[in-house]
Amino acid sequence: MFGKGLLTGLGITLKHMVGPKVTEFYPEERPNLSTRVRSSMGLQKEKCISCNMCAMACPNGVIKLTSEKDENNKKVLKSYHMDVGRCLFCGMCTEACPTKAITVTQEYENAVYEAEDLKWDMIARAERKGKEG
Repeated sequence: MFGKGLLTGLGITLKHMVGPKVTEFYPEERPNLSTRVRSSMGLQKEKCISCNMCAMACPNGVIKLTSEKDENNKKVLKSYHMDVGRCLFCGMCTEACPTKAITVTQEYENAVYEAEDLKWDMIARAERKGKEG
């Protein structure tokens, strides 16, 4: 009984020793991510109609947005904040958004030292991204 399990384990170990190496040299080489990877959030401010559907769909209450009416009596987005430390990246907010203003992105470098840095001002992030690229 113990001999069969030991031989099976040694066989697996030997197979991995002589098999191909899967080491990635991050950050010099960026990994190829699957299209299904969800690791960050993005906002297109000009598409947002301030309907609050994303905030209502979020199971953790991560999204807080404020709006005001303009001279045409239309809602205009004033602030859009996310507590990404509590976000599940489930995508329910993106599904609820009628204009597809909020998206799940593949930006995966979200490590920070302070918990306060996980409270994102999405409008400021969108403007920074617009200037960079």
